[in-house]
Amino acid sequence: MESAYPYLKSLHIIFVVSWFAGLFYLPRLFIYHTEAHTKPEPARGILLAEYRKNEKLLFNAIMVPAMWLTILSASWMLYLIPAWLEQSWMHLKLTFVAGVVAYHFYCRKLIYERRQDHFRHSSFQLRLWNEVATVLLFAIVFLVVLKNALDWIYGVVGLLVFAVLIMMAVRLVKRRREQKQQKP
Repeated sequence: MESAYPYLKSLHIIFVVSWFAGLFYLPRLFIYHTEAHTKPEPARGILLAEYRKNEKLLFNAIMVPAMWLTILSASWMLYLIPAWLEQSWMHLKLTFVAGVVAYHFYCRKLIYERRQDHFRHSSFQLRLWNEVATVLLFAIVFLVVLKNALDWIYGVVGLLVFAVLIMMAVRLVKRRREQKQQKP
């Protein structure tokens, strides 16, 4: 059974990549959807219908199956190597994975809100939300690769610095976009 482990690990990585592709793209669709909400008709109606369709398709056809296949393959690997569950890095990794699952389901909530034309987040807020998946992926990958070599204090500080840098970059892009719009 352990000879199957490299194949299982390969599939797990593919499922994670597929899931995160959706987690990165869906909030981008939310941004476009929110911005389309302010357009004049008939463009507004056409764009809103298209974004609703694309969000539903991305979530149901790609993200949900990829999430379940990620969880299934991870569970199978933990079944094959249960000693990992005794290691502190795995506990922290599973906490971050729970954060990814929560992020996934909050995105589903945002899909339902948009179907009802409820836009409570600005496109800027959604741009920041879009970076949460990046921070979670960063944390998980470093935990998996470094395992016990990771100094928890430096790891947490590094993660926070990374999150702040991403948010600063989002603000910088927003400012530059506004400056370009103001030029004649």
